[in-house]
Amino acid sequence: MRRVSSFAIVAAATLFVAATPLLAQSPAQVRHGPVDVLGPAVVSFELTANPKFIDCLQDPNTLEQPSATVTVLRGALNDALQLHLQHFKPGLAFDLFTVQRSQLLSDGKPDPNFKNFGFAWYQSDVEVGAKGQGHVQIRTILLDDIFGFDPDAGVLPINTFHVGFWFDDPQDAAACGFDPTKPTPFNGAHKAGPMAMISVPDATFSVGPLCTNPQVVGQTIACNP
Repeated sequence: MRRVSSFAIVAAATLFVAATPLLAQSPAQVRHGPVDVLGPAVVSFELTANPKFIDCLQDPNTLEQPSATVTVLRGALNDALQLHLQHFKPGLAFDLFTVQRSQLLSDGKPDPNFKNFGFAWYQSDVEVGAKGQGHVQIRTILLDDIFGFDPDAGVLPINTFHVGFWFDDPQDAAACGFDPTKPTPFNGAHKAGPMAMISVPDATFSVGPLCTNPQVVGQTIACNP
């Protein structure tokens, strides 16, 4: 977790909301070609809570379930992602990542065959304010194109089409059964808590929602921008 001011987070989210109508209506702003060729100009989806830790996420002052909405605006050179949290326990902090695989199935249930998240990219910190809300924006390559590779390890390009966030402080999930002495690497200190919420795969192609145009290529599923 890199600590930043709440004002900066809110200001960035406000600018993104204000700019969205203009950018979404302008095909010239879209990366690599027209909107109808690349896919939708704006993509929105909900993240799903890790069932084991939902009680450690929920705001005790409301009966509403915690929710996390992701909106991604396709841009000319890169994309803008806005994450909006509601009904969270005030004071929680999280670490936002894009990852290769989700721990959940398309129906939100835990995947019994899940082994690990695969490639993961640290994108941002997220903080929940006194009213149980959190806002953050990132700008990078996201829709259809996000990938990483490591020639030293012989790893070919791998897409990270899922979005999720992890408890920054392992103690925040201890009451729900997480062992703080066994942290995960999902923060700047590599001593984070468990996955809190994540996107679910497409029911047909089993890819993450950052892939807007999945297609069958031979024996594999590819995202064709």
